[in-house]
Amino acid sequence: MIIVSKYLVPKGYTGMTVFPFIFLKSKGLKQHKTLINHEKIHLRQQLEMLILPFYVWYGMEFLINLIKHKNGFLAYKNISFEREAYCNDANLDYLKSRPFMRFLKYLSKHEI
Repeated sequence: MIIVSKYLVPKGYTGMTVFPFIFLKSKGLKQHKTLINHEKIHLRQQLEMLILPFYVWYGMEFLINLIKHKNGFLAYKNISFEREAYCNDANLDYLKSRPFMRFLKYLSKHEI
């Protein structure tokens, strides 16, 4: 389910996923197929991790990356969940063949 709200999406972002919702900053973004696919990848990640553990893991990775990179943007971009989503969001068929827990592949390889 997609919800449009400029107030629920953090500043600097166009979309955010909190299972089972995709929040978008503006109505026009509903047509942005790559963005929607990116957020759907996050929905799959959240579901396969039983939702709450996803957020704990996400937060821990962010903090570890923040200590490592000393830069919030780099910390965010190097979270395994984000790396998987960014690497595959242009492939609109990705979720049809995505292996279970595929984000694990992105844990430490070739950081951004």
